[in-house]
Amino acid sequence: MLLSRRRSRSRTESRSRDEARSGSRSRSWSWQRWRRWRRSRPFWGGLLTLLSGAWICVLPLAPLKIMLQQGVAGIPSVLMGAVLIVLGLTGWFAPPQRVLAGILTTLIATAALVLSNLGGFLIGTLLGILGGGLMFAWQPYADRRAGNRTAENRTAGGSASPPADGEPRTPTPTPTPHHDPQGAQP
Repeated sequence: MLLSRRRSRSRTESRSRDEARSGSRSRSWSWQRWRRWRRSRPFWGGLLTLLSGAWICVLPLAPLKIMLQQGVAGIPSVLMGAVLIVLGLTGWFAPPQRVLAGILTTLIATAALVLSNLGGFLIGTLLGILGGGLMFAWQPYADRRAGNRTAENRTAGGSASPPADGEPRTPTPTPTPHHDPQGAQP
């Protein structure tokens, strides 16, 4: 009887340990998914663009003493802020359109300097220009293993002598670089 209770306790303890391990695995797995998602798109450019759009869009709601323009003149601020938010989301959820989104972000953030309370008192304009530049400059993430294979091929193919077993060495083809629909070269 005592042995059976000890066995059942050990089984429940092992189950709780397995559940704890699987919980940590699922947490690390979600962080890995988040890291993979973030690295597969111009994340920081999109984030800065979203912040720029929010800053420019919210500024017309400030008290009268802070605002430089009131009434109908505040409409471009809200519109430009909304467009910048959409462009930031476009950078995140449609990475192939990052070049167009980056260019439009930079242009709209520069136009906000004149049309929207000095571009959110320069903060919105500077965030928008930086975010647009980061979106424009971002390149898709190339597989690290492909880079390692090319380095191995260079070192393996560098010697002209055949292998020790007498077979001639055949060059292995280098992997093709990732495909970028915008036509940028790595």
